[in-house]
Amino acid sequence: MLSVSKKQTGMHDELALLLTTSDSTGSPKLVRQSYNNLAANTAYIVEYLNIAASERAITSLPMNYTYGLSVINSHLSRGASLFLTKATVMQRDFWAQMTQYRITSLAGVPFTYEMLKRLRFTSLALPDLKTLTQAGGKLSPDLHRVFAHYAKDNNKSFVVMYGAAEATARMAYLPSDKAIDKCGSIGKAIPGGEFALCDERGNLIAQEGEVGELIYWGDNVVLGYAECREDLQKGNEFQGRLSTGDMARFDSEGYYYVVGRRKRFLKIFGNLVGLDEVEVQLRDAFPDIHCACAGIDDKMYVFITDDSVSAQVKRFLVEQTQLNHIAFKIITLYSIPKNGAGKTLYSQLEAYYNAI
Repeated sequence: MLSVSKKQTGMHDELALLLTTSDSTGSPKLVRQSYNNLAANTAYIVEYLNIAASERAITSLPMNYTYGLSVINSHLSRGASLFLTKATVMQRDFWAQMTQYRITSLAGVPFTYEMLKRLRFTSLALPDLKTLTQAGGKLSPDLHRVFAHYAKDNNKSFVVMYGAAEATARMAYLPSDKAIDKCGSIGKAIPGGEFALCDERGNLIAQEGEVGELIYWGDNVVLGYAECREDLQKGNEFQGRLSTGDMARFDSEGYYYVVGRRKRFLKIFGNLVGLDEVEVQLRDAFPDIHCACAGIDDKMYVFITDDSVSAQVKRFLVEQTQLNHIAFKIITLYSIPKNGAGKTLYSQLEAYYNAI
């Protein structure tokens, strides 16, 4: 933010950047990122990814998306190179550029990796590519294993990460050497950050395997949200603490696993069912289709992109959940609605089933 603008609007001195959240509801808010937030987050990422000046990254994600911007900031801070492209992983030009400019690192969200698998990425000759990073949502166990083994077999790094715009991008990472053994984990807190789990009453959870809301502390936690012009004058409301809204558990070695969003659970015939977990199971069992789950208590709406497997999907859900088939309604769509960050727009799905 320019100083002249601050005088005109009364913006807080620490305010550096307004960035949209990657909200899956379709109604993103702005987060207020400070200069210290950006510097701290960039330094943390550079440290755990060991980014060197010799690296060459490609802009595979939008720069107005917190993950995409973090790729730019972290590489520029080390004097590394960035190749700017309008091409996507679905276009031949992208892969020609990857080879021609000897790109060393590639970043992607789960949808990116779904496309890479369909494109038979693991059979491509990319000798200069050293690092694959993934954030922006949870990979299915199948996809995680595919790319973890690809990286190990080809002397590359596959780093799964976890973050949010409210944390100026990054909160956790899973080291590449743990990608196979800890499949499905988001890893541990980044350098300079700290995690804890809290129960519904706000009490800390110390027992491994017990599920609670994931709380994060760090210098990269943003100042707060901005929903109107007056909010630009506000200072540090979050005070370095972020309630992520994600439900998680940790194992005996301190590695964290996100099991779903706090608000993404249904009570079906008295049973608590996590929609995010069901989506992961479906993607693993039916890797050739796109799917999404939404609904209300006692009714789950499952959206898929291939009507020919609707009966199989329903049978699978009944077997996995041990619930009566009437709990599920399968709906076929041409495509699953997503935002620019590749996250499912559940608000559009909600509008769809409310109209039925």
